[in-house]
Amino acid sequence: MNSGISVFELKDTVERYVNDINRLLAQLSSTPHAVSSGTLAALVASDNSHLFLATVDGKVAGMLTLCHYLAPTGRKMWIEDVVVDEAVRGRSVGRTLVQRVIEYAGELGPGTLMLTSRPSREAANALYRSCGFVFKETNNYTMSIPKKN
Repeated sequence: MNSGISVFELKDTVERYVNDINRLLAQLSSTPHAVSSGTLAALVASDNSHLFLATVDGKVAGMLTLCHYLAPTGRKMWIEDVVVDEAVRGRSVGRTLVQRVIEYAGELGPGTLMLTSRPSREAANALYRSCGFVFKETNNYTMSIPKKN
């Protein structure tokens, strides 16, 4: 473990983390979706989503979510919403988070661990390759499902 960096899975809804998570999400996307206490409670209660937070000297400095499910072709695991606070980038916070989650994924059992990353995020892409991820040429499609009235 790197000096001053700690990683843990958030297992209980702790109101004090809502602002930290929203601060990080604002650095991840130009159109962030704010997390409410209710959303955080649902995420933490889910058996298929695991929110990991990284702290540096006790202050929340990064996060990522591991999601997993069983499909006919085997267990699929996705790393989502990886973000490290701009103030501590370059201090191995992202590497520590990713390595901890790779270890956790192994505890879930065999499967395929996947993630997506925009090509413009050069440092993040280099990190993922250095952690053992292999680029897979594929098409990535998305669709927003609207909320029903």
